[in-house]
Formats: sequence, C-alpha cells, structure tokens
Amino acid sequence: MNFQLIGLNHNSAPIDLREKLAIPDCRLPEALQQLAQFPDVAGGLILSTCNRVEIIVESKRAGADLRSFLSGYFGIAVDEMERHLYEYRDDKAVLHLFRVAASLDSMVVGEAQILGQVREAYATARTVGTISPQLHRLLRRTLAVAKRVRTETAVGSCAVSVASVAVEHAQNILGSLENKCIYLVGGGEMSELAARHLIAHGAGSILVSSCSFERADKLANAVHGKAIPFEDLYNTCHLADIIITATAAPHTIFRREHGELLLQRRRNRPVFFIDISVPRNVAPEISQIEGIFVYDMDDLQRAVDDNAENRRKEAKRAEVIIASEVERFCAGMQILDVVPAIVSLQERVENIRQSEIDRARGRLGQLSVEQEAAIDAITRGIVNKLMHSPISVLKSAAREAEAGMLLPLVERLFDISDGKVSSSSQNTLKFRPPALESRPHTQQAGEAAGTD
Repeated sequence: MNFQLIGLNHNSAPIDLREKLAIPDCRLPEALQQLAQFPDVAGGLILSTCNRVEIIVESKRAGADLRSFLSGYFGIAVDEMERHLYEYRDDKAVLHLFRVAASLDSMVVGEAQILGQVREAYATARTVGTISPQLHRLLRRTLAVAKRVRTETAVGSCAVSVASVAVEHAQNILGSLENKCIYLVGGGEMSELAARHLIAHGAGSILVSSCSFERADKLANAVHGKAIPFEDLYNTCHLADIIITATAAPHTIFRREHGELLLQRRRNRPVFFIDISVPRNVAPEISQIEGIFVYDMDDLQRAVDDNAENRRKEAKRAEVIIASEVERFCAGMQILDVVPAIVSLQERVENIRQSEIDRARGRLGQLSVEQEAAIDAITRGIVNKLMHSPISVLKSAAREAEAGMLLPLVERLFDISDGKVSSSSQNTLKFRPPALESRPHTQQAGEAAGTD
C-alpha cells in the first residue's frame, strides 16, 4: 500500500486560492492524464469541488512530488500554496478520504452532495484510465464506507449552522432546490456562506445586490452569480425563489407592501425569505401573506440548538465506524502486499520438490502409478507442513504492519526477489547435475532440503 493525498479545502485556504486551483469538469480528463504521466505516479484521482481540490495517487518507490505537480499544472509557486496544503500518506490518506466521502470534513457536516462528487471523480478517472488496481480497491471501499455511515447514523439529517438550517427549512417548503433562483441582499460573509450551502443542495442561479455595487460584484463572482444595482432590487426580487437578507441596514428593507407586490409579480408562486440580519431586514408582518415564508435569526438559532447535540452524537458514531473501516481496509491491503512473496515462496519450494522427485526417478527406475502417487503425497505433505509456519508468520506480520521488516529477510532466505523467484535460482533448479549415488546420506538429505 502506497497512497498519497494532497490538497486544500475551505478550512485551510481562502476562496481566491481555491478558485485558482479549481478544475472544471471539461478539463478534468486532461489534468488526470498529466497526473498519470507525472514521475512516480502509478495511478491517480482528482476531486475538485467548490470547497476543496484534492489529488489521491498510488505512488511508486518513495513517493511522488505532488507539490511540484500542482505548481506546474496551475502555474502557481509552491511557496504561495505551501501553508494552505495538507498531505497524508497510507492509512492517514485512507482515513481522510473516508471522512471526506462520509461528509465529516464538509462545510456542512452530513451534506449529501460530496458523496456524489467523489463517485463522479472516480468514474471520470476510470474512463480516462488512471485508476490503478489498488486505487480501485480504495475507491470502492470509500463509497461503501460512506454509504454505511449514512445508513447506520443520522449524521446527514440534522443541520447545525444557521445557513444549513435555513436550507433544511427551504427544502421542506419548496421541495427540491434544483434550478431555484437565490437572491442575496447584502455582500457579507454570512450571505456567501448561506449561498454556498444552498448551491451544495442543488440551487441554481444567484443574484446579488448590495448598497455597494463593488461588494455585490465581488460576491457574485465568488459564487458564480450576477450582481444587481441596489436601486433595481425591488424590480428584480420577484425572479427569486429564495431571498437571503444579510445587510447592516438599521431598518427593514422588505415591508408588507413589498411582499404583496412581490407575490403579485410571481403570480402567487411561493417565495422564501431567510433573514439573517440583526436588526431584521424583513418586517415580521410579511409572513402573514399567504405564499411568503420568513425565517429570522431566532427561528433558525432554535433549530440549530436543537440539532447541534444530535449531530455531535451522530458524528462521533460515524467516526467510530470510519476508524474501524480504515483498520479493516489497511489490514487487507497489507496482506495483499505479502501475497506476491507468498506465491513466489510456494513456487520456489514446489520447483524444488518437483526437481528432487525428477532426480529420484533416475535412481529408482520405472515407478507404478501407486508409487508415483505415494511419492507425490509424501513430498507435498512435507512441503505443506514446512511452509505453513512461514506463510502464517508473513500474514500475521502484514496485519501488524511488520511485513516491511520481514519481507526482505524471507526474500533472502528463500532466494526470491520482488515477489518472484530469481532467475539464478530457477536456472539452478533446471540445470542441477544428477546426484551421485556414492554421496553420503547426509549430503543427499541436504540437497533434498535445498541447502546446496
């Protein structure tokens, strides 16, 4: 097992750097091809979302210099990225990937979109042909673990932030958020966070308006939306299904008359207000209009408090599941690491057994079928008993991560190299001169044991 993972996410890097490293779907095959050709990369996958860019590879020998790949592909100096990057290897890389797919590393813990994004990244890499056999095992197990977490825990059912609670309420009222239009009124951090939660749940276009058009334009670019001059707010808000207000205005922006005009222009189609401003931007009486739903900070915070403890409990349960799955997966991969040596060891002793039987035939003359069967059974039984202990020790060492120390010793003792019988030992077996009957019995026994 030789996995490497490098990346940055919403916790480690600002949005301007994440945007520089984002890879659109149309460029992902090209990026994967370049990754596969990078020195010491045996196979790779790239996961690029609005909140993270991560590269997972199976590397050769000492590992691949993935920082240099990122720097070369994106044209960004390593120094500019270094303090924002994280890198994991082997079991820690497996743990991180399992947590990502299970949505324990997401901005909204428990959100479902990330699992689909991992699945799509895996499918793209398989299509391009960059998934090695070990990565294939890792990704299949990753998807299975994420499914187990969502099945056996309620980590995905309890929103914990104000913005994610608002999304949960919006889904309850409007059903699917797919293709719904979001209007952000205010250009601050809370507006951006709420917008990203909504996008993560499938919301469509985004409009942004602020008293500062420059700030609105900056936020619109950050969330791939469109900036609207503040003076056009009331003439355009009917386009939105969800209106998020987060301004520092000391008075209400939307009053009852605005709500009535809004609903009239929407031809009575429902609209959802998320007012995360203090003081409130949306007058309470608007919620009395049928078809308009308003949630302010008090409403959302109550839901946050109710759900937070449940989410913490479910997240702890999910972490226990993932820890056990990492241990199980790594143990299985470690056993796979010693399989070539075990196969070569079996081939080695079987070649010796057959060689010695062939030599014995020259001295014993014509043997009956029964005699042949008896010799075969006796020698096979001896070999099996002798090999049982070394093979068991190798498997146990793999489970306990000691194979790295034991494998070189086994290879030297039994003359196997890199999981294969060495060419010199094969030639020795094939072209060994006939045994001399005059040799002492002890010497013949030594030859039969393969000690010459």
